[in-house]
Amino acid sequence: MVKNLIFDAGPLINFAMNGLLPLLTKLKKEFKGDFLITKEVKREVIDYPETIRRFELEAIQIKELFNQRIIKHADITEREIDDLRQKREQIMSIANSTFYADKKPIHLLDKGECAALALSTVLKEPSVLVIDERTARMLCENPENLRKLLQKKLHTSVNAKKENYEFFKKFKIIRSTELAYIANKKKLIDIKDPRAYEAMLYGLKYKGCSISEEEIEEMKKL
Repeated sequence: MVKNLIFDAGPLINFAMNGLLPLLTKLKKEFKGDFLITKEVKREVIDYPETIRRFELEAIQIKELFNQRIIKHADITEREIDDLRQKREQIMSIANSTFYADKKPIHLLDKGECAALALSTVLKEPSVLVIDERTARMLCENPENLRKLLQKKLHTSVNAKKENYEFFKKFKIIRSTELAYIANKKKLIDIKDPRAYEAMLYGLKYKGCSISEEEIEEMKKL
């Protein structure tokens, strides 16, 4: 059984931009575990945007969840923190040397995403990552399709260290839309308009969740 959901910055920002943070509070009450963020993600969704007028409101709203411990840092030891840093750097190094174009490595993942992935390896309990960004998810779920996508996007041949593919298979990822699906199934959505669930899925899509219209149609049928 999954004991932790580890959030990347994207889904939290997405929920905030769509006015859906109260839904996370409801989901947390249903979940028999913790909603975790790394220090890198906290800087990205609270500490830094709090200083910018354009993003301040969303940062304050996410900070409320943090202060209420709806989302929180993992309770790990100093030794585990050191292990986390080492694994973060290892993951970043492997991710950003997996694909090459014109003999140059292609940068895929930043420190925040790698810290979230690293935390899932440090924790003893089973964990799932909540990541909306397409690159990280494809790297874990279908790296060969990611190679083809990069090749199409860059209009050049992209080579891969295919031995790296196996490294990322152990990470389990869901998106903000999967959380919306769970909320709908558990009848946690307060809006009574029957269009609300579909509108929520599209709202999350257009604010940054990598999901196709075909996938949304499938989620509506489930």
